[in-house]
Amino acid sequence: MSYHRILLKLSGEALGAPDSGHGIDPERVQSFASQIVQVTKVGVQVALVCGGGNILRGAEFSRLGGHRATADYMGMLGTVINALALSDAIEQLGVETRVMTALEIRQVAEPFVRRRADAHLQRGRVVLLAAGTGNPFFTTDTAAALRANELGCEVLLKATKVDGVYSADPKLDPTAERYARLTYKQVLEQELGVMDGTAITLASENDLPVIVFDLFQAGNLERIVRGEEIGTLIQS
Repeated sequence: MSYHRILLKLSGEALGAPDSGHGIDPERVQSFASQIVQVTKVGVQVALVCGGGNILRGAEFSRLGGHRATADYMGMLGTVINALALSDAIEQLGVETRVMTALEIRQVAEPFVRRRADAHLQRGRVVLLAAGTGNPFFTTDTAAALRANELGCEVLLKATKVDGVYSADPKLDPTAERYARLTYKQVLEQELGVMDGTAITLASENDLPVIVFDLFQAGNLERIVRGEEIGTLIQS
């Protein structure tokens, strides 16, 4: 394996209905769970951060008049719902999981403690990290970069619906160019919108490689951990 400990960042919309990105689509959850289980069986330790946009996006809700901090906390709870759904699907396939949250919800999940999370990973459990950083005004992309660094992950895998980073939206611009490699500086300067600036800066300061790839293509996750060049690699 090229990578032995990874952090997978999955958007909430990826779990939603194909037509709207809302709610939770059981077939998509099962598909992603199957890919995650596949890589654990070849010895890869997997931590996962999932967004909550299929349930509620804090920034959008706040624009309708709600307080931004309250809206962000609501979004964090959405990520817990998604983590529980993925946890259940993974365990049905025979792999142990632990859901750990940045907000304490002890009846359904463990509070995040770095050493405890590290121990779970070493035991082969998939660790699902929910509720973002536990703070409003920070995205789940930033939470993914933060947790990846805390847990010593070798790479942050950003799962999307497209096969990498493009110079423009490939659905709107047929001339859009796909990048095979980018630097952190290029992502920030060109405002490519791969992840928010705080997440990219965290990755840059800690030399954490980021790979943006299409998780909807079955088998892509295992291909990446085996070293195939898939998607867009972002590093120094």
